[in-house]
Amino acid sequence: MPLAPVPKSELLARLAEGHAARVTVVTPNVRLSRELSREFDQGRIDKGLPVWETADVLVLDKFVERLYEDALVSGIAVQLPLLLTGAREQELWEAAILESRWGEVLLAVPQAAGECRKAWAMAHEWRIAGALGSFPGNDDAKAYAEWSRDYARRCEREGDTDAARLADVVAPLLKEAALRKPRLLVAYGYDVVAPQTQEFLDACANVGIEVRSCAPNRTVGHGRTVGHGRTVGQRPTLRVFPSAREELDAAAQWARAKLEAGAKRIGIVVPELGQRRREVVRVFSRTLQPAHNLPGNERNALAFNVSLGAPLADYPLVRAALSLLDLAAGEIPFEQASRLIRSPFVGGAGEEMGKRALLDAALRKSAPARVTLGKLVGLVDRCPVLRKKFESVFAVPRTEGGSPHDWGRHFTALLDAAGFPGERGLDSDEYQARAKFNETLAEFAKLERVAPKMSFGSALARLRRLCADTLFQPETPEAPIQVLGVLESAGLEFDALWVSGLTDDAWPLHAKPNPFIPPALQKKAGIPEASAEATLERGKRITEGWLGSAAEVVVSYPVREKDRELIGSPLISGVPVFSGTPETRTYARYRDVIFSARRQEAVEDGQAPALATKIPKGGTRILSDQAACPFRAFARHRLGAEALEEPVEGLDARARGLLLHTLMKELWTDLKDSTGLQGNVEPAIERAAKAAVAEAKLEEPFAALEEKRLAKLAREWLEVERQREPFEVVAMEEKRKLTVSSLELNGRIDRMDKLEAGGHALIDYKTGKPSPNEWLGERPDDPQLPLYALNAKEDISAVAFAKLRTGEMRYMGFSDREELIPSVKPAKDWKALFAGWKKELETLGSGFASGDARVDPKQLLHTCRYCDLQPLCRVYERVNALDDAGEDADG
Repeated sequence: MPLAPVPKSELLARLAEGHAARVTVVTPNVRLSRELSREFDQGRIDKGLPVWETADVLVLDKFVERLYEDALVSGIAVQLPLLLTGAREQELWEAAILESRWGEVLLAVPQAAGECRKAWAMAHEWRIAGALGSFPGNDDAKAYAEWSRDYARRCEREGDTDAARLADVVAPLLKEAALRKPRLLVAYGYDVVAPQTQEFLDACANVGIEVRSCAPNRTVGHGRTVGHGRTVGQRPTLRVFPSAREELDAAAQWARAKLEAGAKRIGIVVPELGQRRREVVRVFSRTLQPAHNLPGNERNALAFNVSLGAPLADYPLVRAALSLLDLAAGEIPFEQASRLIRSPFVGGAGEEMGKRALLDAALRKSAPARVTLGKLVGLVDRCPVLRKKFESVFAVPRTEGGSPHDWGRHFTALLDAAGFPGERGLDSDEYQARAKFNETLAEFAKLERVAPKMSFGSALARLRRLCADTLFQPETPEAPIQVLGVLESAGLEFDALWVSGLTDDAWPLHAKPNPFIPPALQKKAGIPEASAEATLERGKRITEGWLGSAAEVVVSYPVREKDRELIGSPLISGVPVFSGTPETRTYARYRDVIFSARRQEAVEDGQAPALATKIPKGGTRILSDQAACPFRAFARHRLGAEALEEPVEGLDARARGLLLHTLMKELWTDLKDSTGLQGNVEPAIERAAKAAVAEAKLEEPFAALEEKRLAKLAREWLEVERQREPFEVVAMEEKRKLTVSSLELNGRIDRMDKLEAGGHALIDYKTGKPSPNEWLGERPDDPQLPLYALNAKEDISAVAFAKLRTGEMRYMGFSDREELIPSVKPAKDWKALFAGWKKELETLGSGFASGDARVDPKQLLHTCRYCDLQPLCRVYERVNALDDAGEDADG
């Protein structure tokens, strides 16, 4: 039956009478209950009251659960089924699926079980559970019908119920005196009342509880008044922006302007908030509190609150705990181990933080891509406290198989052994995250009643999934700016509201019927998500609510998403486009404020002191770096600046290069010259491949695979060598002293051939995509071979890359005459080529020696894109595209 409405002002007055009035308010979601409680408390504050009784406002599910708990502690407890936690429900659904005929073919059983839980709740909420068998459905619906019957049997056998059926369990108990029932029960902010909810409210009314409804205050036809006597200053307006990013920036600036103008409650609605949460936090932090991320400020409360929480597993403290358990379970990626080494949540971090950072940098050069706990214990000897903590974790007795309760105790013992969560005091967010993790760990331990014994890996996977599925948001002080999702904003009231992203494909929301329930049944029941018609009607109601929920309302949308043009939602077509001048202003970023307050001092920062030695470290790479960017050469070879390395699976590029050079050296040590190609080369190939693998100290089975790869590569390359005129290999991996300008550099010639036709050929092995054009022009990209040629005692007739790339093997370079080496082009003027090389290399060498350290990338972004010195040279301050790319990548 329809509920008699009660004005909001009267509801607040009744709540003010205190608990003696026995008034309870139930809402469809947590945010509405918090908002009504906040509004009630603010009213008490405005009246100057020092203390008052807390209003009894809560979500309907929590009210039902409270009644259930009252029944548990009363004499009727023996009649009640046990309420399953969410984790136990999930476990029972997974068991029902795995033991069915679909269990072996489904690849994502946990995800299917999660969808089944949603379907089960929907079926009971809308009273269609009994009709599932009478409506035709697809294979998904048939599978769900079977799984749901099995799930129901399991619950009945164990005497369990779940949150979806709890209202039906409690309704018959309302007549019991042991249950604390209100005198007045108010359903607040309900857009649609589902049948199960209506039946429960009717059951409350049948036992003498006065049941009423109440709705948030709204403007009248976008008229002139809002609740609490607020006056509407203007009609809602529509604003259009070139992109979603500019739209979000404008919304943040508008919110700050409204806050500074005295608004107390400001709402920003962002569709797809879950996907854009990081971007939203970054943009609003930068606009509202630019110094938030500076040391010492990170624990201060923000002026805004994002309604949607993040997965518990994403919080640093929880991520560290799960990583410690991963390490105890087996092998983990080095990057994960690296975060543990540097984590403040591992015991002793405070006293060893500096040592651990240096240890991490050192391990990146020698550690394997994946490490075990035993391996890590041996690697962290530089940090005795850390090693002791890891040894303590290693010493915790292992359990081969146990119940969830046993594994819960074991996980706790492992974390305690590691000194988790460290000695330093936790801030508010960390403290709450730890409490939530402990609560989740306890919920996992309670799975013992429904889950069988399991292995370490299975237990840890279940705990990790629980943390990933648990959305968590630390409680913070009340913030004046609320950033909300579309559905979360329904029913709320504000002083000012901005609703963004209202394109035609985003609003109204698309119909999303549950895949496990026949769509026809969902439509017949009137489920809002089941049909386009129902979602449209709901969208109209929510839109009307937005337009009347604040004294000032702005709706907006972007007109472009990358290459796609967008149009506005038809639901806001009647809102007039804003034609005035925006009252907001652009708020400077913190770095801009610092820069504008600078005291200028002119310093020639492109000139370093001249080099004090003629023999610098770095070899021929000095010239390559000097050609790419003088600052790169200065930073790498004089300052010793280098990025942290990152261990990789298998061989990195440098290791593969060394393998290749060893293979070629060993091969030509056997073959010696072109006549060696005329006989059986297989023995030489096999010996060379074995020698290369042995020198690299590769382990089986990878060594055998690499040996085969190298042998295959050698066979293919020798086919190229057979096409050449007679030659003799006279130098392999030969070290030479090289001079350029005033510098003396150490170099190593890959190979030099003496040619029967006269002269010598310098050869450099390459596995990538080399080009002889890299030797030409100003600031040549790869000056190594030209430098060898200029310093050679021998008569050089050809310089060439040997491209050792499967399917593309060939020589490429320049020679002093035609057809000296296949694919090597004759230079137009051999002497002029050498003269040009000498000029450019002398310029590079003298520039480095004189201290040229200009930030001058040869090809701008192309040169800088893969350089690891950007934070040091700050080239991004000169090239805006780098900065823009970083902004777009975040969020």
